[in-house]
Amino acid sequence: MYLPNLDEFDPFCLKRLLSTCFGESSEPLKPCILIDLPDLPLVKDFQFSKQPNFEVQKNALKHFLLPLNQGIGNSLNFEPCDLFACKATGGSNLDPEDALLDPNGKTCSLMRDVCGNYDLILAISDFSLTAPLTALAKRHGFRGATMHGMNEVILHSGLSVDYREVSAQAELFRSTLDEADYFDFTFRCLQKTYHLRITCSGSAAQKSHGLCPLGTPDVANLPAGEVYFVPTGVEGSFPFRFSDGTLCVMRVEGGAIRECSLLSGSEKNVFLRNKQLNEDPATGIIGELGFGTQLLPVSGKDIQDEKILGTCHIATGRSDHLGGSLTPDLFKSRHNASHDDILYAPFKTPEIEVVSVSMIKGRKEVKILENYFPSDFLLERLTSLYPVEKITSARANLR
Repeated sequence: MYLPNLDEFDPFCLKRLLSTCFGESSEPLKPCILIDLPDLPLVKDFQFSKQPNFEVQKNALKHFLLPLNQGIGNSLNFEPCDLFACKATGGSNLDPEDALLDPNGKTCSLMRDVCGNYDLILAISDFSLTAPLTALAKRHGFRGATMHGMNEVILHSGLSVDYREVSAQAELFRSTLDEADYFDFTFRCLQKTYHLRITCSGSAAQKSHGLCPLGTPDVANLPAGEVYFVPTGVEGSFPFRFSDGTLCVMRVEGGAIRECSLLSGSEKNVFLRNKQLNEDPATGIIGELGFGTQLLPVSGKDIQDEKILGTCHIATGRSDHLGGSLTPDLFKSRHNASHDDILYAPFKTPEIEVVSVSMIKGRKEVKILENYFPSDFLLERLTSLYPVEKITSARANLR
């Protein structure tokens, strides 16, 4: 796998990224970049670029907008690239406000001025816009990519790979898990064991592989490289780690988290989560099960880290962008209509061990992951694309 070590995001990588993700068009394509900011006036005259912080937005300007308007865009048959800022949503996959601002200080409409007027929308933001942009793409006919949390590690690894290879890797993994009846998880946390069964009912496994071909309105989530399901049922319990290190156990019944119980840390975190579950039960619905398929370095951002081979994630909340039926209108508050990934990885959840993940398909049970490492069953199917020594080396980097 091609993993360059670059001081700068090579323009060659940008050209390859966009040409492989979106294909080559005989007709000029009109692109734009969408960033998010806590205060919209910061986009005027690119004021955010002179402020501390705003790493993601500065990367959007430096590595995407400027190169696209200084020659790379012409080589891709792109028209000049525009940039707009939306108000930061404050949550993962929440619908953004319609009002945008451009660097000239002009107020614009996301629906009226952007969705219907651009062929490609690249969302480079702090907060994920994957779910809302996917819904808008299908309604308005554009294509795009979401690259929230973009940092230097992601630029030099997850966005610098050949997405034809990523697609092949994801397809190999997808075909192995396709039509699974259910997955059984065994967790260990603070010397206690927890079991969770996620039912898929023989449904087709889906892949996030970064390719968004011509003629298909859709949004790629980059870096890509995962296989996922929208569960048909979930039962059992699983440990959960809050960002401050508080540990709790989530009790799941009928496909949704019903109760959160403290294991260690802040009682307030558990109280507030239970309050939210009681007031808006849709926030507890399990909307996704995902497995990483790529050999990538840890970036500190879930957008890349959930794509690392050996990791797995469960997500709560809206699932309409994945083919599920949980849409924002089914939440009691629009501020709760998020899609939140719960990533399990040694570097993210050090107190929690995923002892094993087993797949049951056609009355046959096989382990696919053991302690964040592919099982022998999975390794046999992956070695055509992944040499075992590279997988072993990559696993060491997860700690």
